[in-house]
Amino acid sequence: MTASVVRGTETAEHGAAIKVAGVRHAYRTADGEVVALRSLDLDVAAGGYIALSGPSGAGKSTFLALLGGLEPVQAGSISVAGRDLTDLDGDELATYRRETVGFVFQHYGLVTMLTALENVELALALSRVGRGERRRRGLELLAAVGLADRRDHRPAALSGGERQRVAIARAIANDPRLLLADEPTGNLDEGVATRVLDLLEGMRETTGCTLVVVTHNAAVAARAAARYRLIEGRWSA
Repeated sequence: MTASVVRGTETAEHGAAIKVAGVRHAYRTADGEVVALRSLDLDVAAGGYIALSGPSGAGKSTFLALLGGLEPVQAGSISVAGRDLTDLDGDELATYRRETVGFVFQHYGLVTMLTALENVELALALSRVGRGERRRRGLELLAAVGLADRRDHRPAALSGGERQRVAIARAIANDPRLLLADEPTGNLDEGVATRVLDLLEGMRETTGCTLVVVTHNAAVAARAAARYRLIEGRWSA
């Protein structure tokens, strides 16, 4: 099954077009090879918004890891924003992750000893942004997600929804062209989850970035412009 092209936004020139062709990915275990993805194809236009769903073990997180450059492409090809990821080495993949991709995870991934502001600044520090500009940008982003008054709080002093909003602010700190969200509402109640999704979608509309959301929740998936379901590493109709 070849997934169709997903239309982007009016500001899609900033977004990253995705082209996946014949991607296969497998893991070696003590019991032999486990195939996670089986000859997947996908085309998403710059600025598109898609949701990936499917049962646990279907290959969703593996696919997201490949799009984000967290795993090397084993077979087939993946192009993001016109850049072929297939032959990138470790340093090149690190540059791609830093300059092109923003990640939002279910478990937030915040550094517990840092404040909300310092967590956001960390992403900018890794891109060698100067201290003054890091502070200015970090404060601006926390204000954008409604957390200006929580900037000096560490994650333990924040609610789940607040932690996820800090994670989103950090994810967009370097103005990514591709925003990947892996179960971003999985630990949140319905009301907070809705606000988090509103925020992610608002960021996409504002910046034109391409948004890919992995979710088990049918209501979350229904908000995307296009929805794809993985079953045993294949697209399911």
